[in-house]
Amino acid sequence: MTLLWTSDASTAERYNVAVGGGIERWETQAAMVRALDDSPSASLVIIGPDVDMDGACEFSEHCRVERPELGVLLLRRRVDVAVLSQALRAGVREVVDADDLTALADAARRSRELTDKVRGHGNESTQNGRIVTVFSAKGGVGKTTFATNLGAYLASTGSKVLVVDLDLAFGDVGISLQLLPQNSIIDMLGMAGHLDAQGLRSVVTQHGSGLDAACAPAEPSDADRIPGHVVSEMLKVARRTYDFVVVDTPPAFTEHVLAAFDNSDALVLIATLDIPAIKNLRLTLDTLDLLGSPKEDRIVVLNRSDAKVGLRAEDVVAAIRQDIAVMVPNSLAVPASVNRGVPIVLDEPKHPVSVALRELAEKHLRVARTADAPDSGTGTGEDSATRRRSDRWLLSRGGKR
Repeated sequence: MTLLWTSDASTAERYNVAVGGGIERWETQAAMVRALDDSPSASLVIIGPDVDMDGACEFSEHCRVERPELGVLLLRRRVDVAVLSQALRAGVREVVDADDLTALADAARRSRELTDKVRGHGNESTQNGRIVTVFSAKGGVGKTTFATNLGAYLASTGSKVLVVDLDLAFGDVGISLQLLPQNSIIDMLGMAGHLDAQGLRSVVTQHGSGLDAACAPAEPSDADRIPGHVVSEMLKVARRTYDFVVVDTPPAFTEHVLAAFDNSDALVLIATLDIPAIKNLRLTLDTLDLLGSPKEDRIVVLNRSDAKVGLRAEDVVAAIRQDIAVMVPNSLAVPASVNRGVPIVLDEPKHPVSVALRELAEKHLRVARTADAPDSGTGTGEDSATRRRSDRWLLSRGGKR
């Protein structure tokens, strides 16, 4: 199927003949996004010459992130170097003179051949890796410790594991594991739009436990240079390459964190026994509801659960109106292990903290949920996530479902 974006109905038949039929025409950007969601078999998008250049490029960038196998052709009345440069940066495969139907036919054929190759390559390995995002809206609750220990334990079971440090300004995954990374997530910028498994491997650093780590940039200022779509692309490639991808996050709903939420199979939400942490967890759950995040994906963990501070686990449950999945005790052995750069789950496997972390991994992360199978009547889980991203993308531009 081919989707055509143009308000000029008179040209639709000409383009339909040129590309061999099967065209469906839509007049607005919002309608195109909805049509894209509803047409998983679509292999080609043609953007007519009447669509303004900025809107065409914005839509092409959206397609590049959400449907990288999809081909986008741009028709223009005048093709010059400036138009070509802007279009190719946005992920358009070819720019064609609107009056040259032969050139359009050739471009459509080439694009479909490339789409077939991309889809065929993607079928070689099933996308069965699980993405786990560790989050708290309050700092200091142990996110990095959880992410690195979960990654280390999963790697010790024989799984292929990547830990991603999305605290791009002040990430501590590298230093917590005593790594000396030669590359970081910032090095993916040059591969944006065509990142593959080999490219991802070129920027990760291996830890002695066997896990790989995609570390945060060394310079905090580099965080602003990394757009959300690069994070989405990285996670999608990682899902095809690793059994588990564990994502460490900053204590904020940044565009990078939202990209991780959109691609995650499980969210590990951490709280501690203090009022600010509990309040922020409640707000986090409310925000996830607004974003359309499935409730069954959320795993609430109470860290330092035995601290004598005047609050109990029952108080947390009453405040957040959700059960606690795992309670992790307080221990000075945890910061000591961080200072040694050795995950406690490996260094002291019988320690109560290690036992709780293994329980989290075995009972909640290594067991695939039924919901990971296709949703009844609504397409696959990945389709649902794509629809949620499209909804938010449309709403941010004033569109409606």
